Amino acid sequence: MEEVDIILDEAELAMNKCVSHLSVELSKIRAGRANPSMLDTVKVDYYGSPTPLAQIGNVSTLDSRTLTIQPWEKPMLDEITKAVINANLGLNPQNNGEVIIISVPVLTEERRKDLVKTAKSEGENAKVSIRSQRKDANDMIKTLKDEGLSEDEVKDSEEFIQKLTDTFTKKVDDLVAVKELDIMKV
Repeated sequence: MEEVDIILDEAELAMNKCVSHLSVELSKIRAGRANPSMLDTVKVDYYGSPTPLAQIGNVSTLDSRTLTIQPWEKPMLDEITKAVINANLGLNPQNNGEVIIISVPVLTEERRKDLVKTAKSEGENAKVSIRSQRKDANDMIKTLKDEGLSEDEVKDSEEFIQKLTDTFTKKVDDLVAVKELDIMKV
């Protein structure tokens, strides 16, 4: 029975990781307001090694539509500008010799719909991962059945795994719905 508990705990942990990963991915989808986390994925070539932007300069918001990047070293201004452009975020950085200013464009209706599709796609990927965890856990339970686990314990375990799957799938749906409302809000 201890092996069953371990399998169930691992399945729950893995499903939780799927939801956490989805939260991170959804946070990368911008909803119109300027947010320093929009640049979290930007890697700058810092003396030959790709380095997160936050480790090379200070990223802040000037207002709801403007981001500023104040590099720790002035020679990095051009590298940071290149990195932001190459990150394909749809942002156009302006270098004034002191700081980099990024005006975040207002989202069009069409762009909002594209972002909603992206969010739903990320949600679907998370659900696929959760179902994969369910399959793996059920397979492990079935191997224990071959080693002497009773039919009732197998059935109870599979029901528990299905309840976990349903719970985490609902969490995914809720996260995507909240993000969709956030994106579509003008």
